[in-house]
Amino acid sequence: MKQILVFIMGITLLSSCKNQKQNADFDSYPTPINENLWTNYSKESTLFKVWSPAAQEVKLRLFKTGNNSEAFTTKQLKKETNGLWELKIDGDLNGTYYTYQVKINGRWLEETPGIYAKAVGVNGNRAMVVDLNATNPDKWEKDKGPQVTHLNKTIIYELHIRDMTIHPGSGSALPGLYLGLVEEGTKNKENISTGIDHLKELGITHVHLLPTFDHYSIDETNLITPHYNWGYDPQNYNVPEGSYSSDPFNAAVRIKEFKQMVKSFHDNEIGVILDVAYNHTGKTEESNFNQEVPGYYYRHWQDGSYADAAACGNETASERAMMQKFIIESVTYWTKEYHVDGFRIDLMGIHDIATMNKISDEVKKINPDALLYGEGWTAKDSPLPEENRALKKHMKQLPQIAAFSDDIRDGIKGSVFENESTGFVSGAKNTEESIKFGIVGAIQHPQLDYKKVNYSKAPWALEPWQSINYVSCHDNHTLFDKLKVSKPKADKEELIAMDKLANAIVLTSQGTPFLHAGVEMLRTKNGEHNSFNLPDSINQINWNWKAEHKAVFEYYKNLISLRKAHPAFYMKNTKDIVTQLKFQTTKNGMVSYVIEDNANNDIWKNILVIYNANNKTIHYKIKGTWQEAVSGDNFDLDGKRTLKNKIKVPALSMYIAFQK
Repeated sequence: MKQILVFIMGITLLSSCKNQKQNADFDSYPTPINENLWTNYSKESTLFKVWSPAAQEVKLRLFKTGNNSEAFTTKQLKKETNGLWELKIDGDLNGTYYTYQVKINGRWLEETPGIYAKAVGVNGNRAMVVDLNATNPDKWEKDKGPQVTHLNKTIIYELHIRDMTIHPGSGSALPGLYLGLVEEGTKNKENISTGIDHLKELGITHVHLLPTFDHYSIDETNLITPHYNWGYDPQNYNVPEGSYSSDPFNAAVRIKEFKQMVKSFHDNEIGVILDVAYNHTGKTEESNFNQEVPGYYYRHWQDGSYADAAACGNETASERAMMQKFIIESVTYWTKEYHVDGFRIDLMGIHDIATMNKISDEVKKINPDALLYGEGWTAKDSPLPEENRALKKHMKQLPQIAAFSDDIRDGIKGSVFENESTGFVSGAKNTEESIKFGIVGAIQHPQLDYKKVNYSKAPWALEPWQSINYVSCHDNHTLFDKLKVSKPKADKEELIAMDKLANAIVLTSQGTPFLHAGVEMLRTKNGEHNSFNLPDSINQINWNWKAEHKAVFEYYKNLISLRKAHPAFYMKNTKDIVTQLKFQTTKNGMVSYVIEDNANNDIWKNILVIYNANNKTIHYKIKGTWQEAVSGDNFDLDGKRTLKNKIKVPALSMYIAFQK
């Protein structure tokens, strides 16, 4: 998650909020955590609610449209107990837009759609009363995501909705939109499958969607002019982003199309994971949170200034009762209403451990197959004591959540923060223990020398699935660009070999594998390492790459088929890995290991895996008789070739043999 622009209002509101932060004793606020604060609609009436304990008055304005219209009525909410304000209006208000406005210390703050808005008009400034049942696709009540027997069986594919279909070569009739992403039958000019058909062909199990909640960056009133942003600038957390819908002016359309997208993925046995950024808001003083309860939802330093562990101008206070309530109810709302299959928690280390465990508990009650994982770090320091943060090193206290392994990421290809830094596949010395650490999924294993692991000097995962094993994502360089910039003298053939070996390690390791969209066709962003707001020309998936790098795509497809066919590569628990995965040889540029005794009920009795990161063929001695499964680009899972005494392992490649 990269730093985004933070917009600041005028000095008057700034001073007002600062004084509020400094003078208010947030701990004295009543916290009605069991109160339903969502707008409650029925055909007979609608109940509006706001929690604002410091408010003197709260206004409700009703509009016919989501923008460019005057309120047709303004009403006062009634003050109730525990800081609550509410108003019930009789009649069917479905399709009516509204805003709240709060008065504090004699001053009216800005209008807001309310932090619990379920539907919003264009650019998210007004909420809309919505009959959610009317937004459901056909057979929605029967819709369900894929069953997950154990989490490291999944193969996650991280994508940005616009990237996948905006290039003319995608063949999509709905480029850049929710429904374009799941449009079947799309092909490029070489008649090669694109979009969802490509994902099915590749064989991934879950898509991870970069932020699709309503965010500030894109002007939804002017989509003829191309805009681009990853979306890590949250505006309305409980509403889909409008720029990916066919009509952002009609608040119901984005909801219908998002649900249809989810259902289409599910119909094709692909799960949907949302990337969520509850750790900060896209604006600070102007945020919806600060227009309702100034200062409360954020952390501050002792001098009253905003803390900023997100490096985006602010950080939220997940440990506060009403912020915790909001986050938990938001993720459970997405899980129930939109049938999503999990969440990637942006900068999870900013959140407190207790809140994260409550999130996982509540989501799992609704969807036991849900995946929850996050970045186990912060961007900057936080007032939250380190021992309370949901950091990577604290994952043993987060038993239902996984974390990204920067250990294997940088062990494989070099540091993401240094262009010239190399890793195991690109010739770095003394990276083998970091590779082994990734192979076992960051657990305790007797054959690891943890002092030699690049970052973590101790195991941090209770079980192997808690380690999200990856080598690239939306952040930083693409894998191919990173290899290019760190190995400027390598020719294209060498770079391709390094690329394939990198994700061969990921897809044969015991953690949960994670792929960056387009990596299977050598995606490039022309060397850009932070493309969060760069144009489509940099971020788009160019579907011509799939034809140009057909052999690379086939290699990735075969890797995924291998993993799915052989459960030994995703053992269920630490005990099995310790007893059945034995490292054989570890030396500069080579790691080998054996998985024994039909691990996890695999049909292969013993499996030998060799990673050769050297620029030359290795002659590897073996005992007994083995069958060759993978050598270079050749995959033969039937093992027709018999091996004895010695194996020739090609340069810069993975080799696999097995015994029946």
